[in-house]
Amino acid sequence: MAKHVVVLLLAIVWAAALVFEASADGAIAAPRQAQLLHMLKHDCGSCHGMTMKGGLGSSLMPEALAGKSDDELVAVILDGRPGTPMPRWHPLLTAAEATWLVRTLRRGEAGQ
Repeated sequence: MAKHVVVLLLAIVWAAALVFEASADGAIAAPRQAQLLHMLKHDCGSCHGMTMKGGLGSSLMPEALAGKSDDELVAVILDGRPGTPMPRWHPLLTAAEATWLVRTLRRGEAGQ
């Protein structure tokens, strides 16, 4: 039981740190941007392909995202896709961070 409490406390501390990494104007701080790029490459890339051209998950290349709104893509990142391997990232990402990820993907900067 104590192990679960420690894990919960660590998760709370980590989540609080994420919230404070954004600047006062809501911009994502450079160190957090680096973490998000690492997450795109390694976590997202494990399903969507290291170059984001697809794999288990669909392509995340700009042309594949062209018909989808930013709001739709942010919702998928935060809420996942029930019944598929796409997980919810909401516990680990804020809406601002998910929006930053979508804009990064649209620029084609994640698969490099």
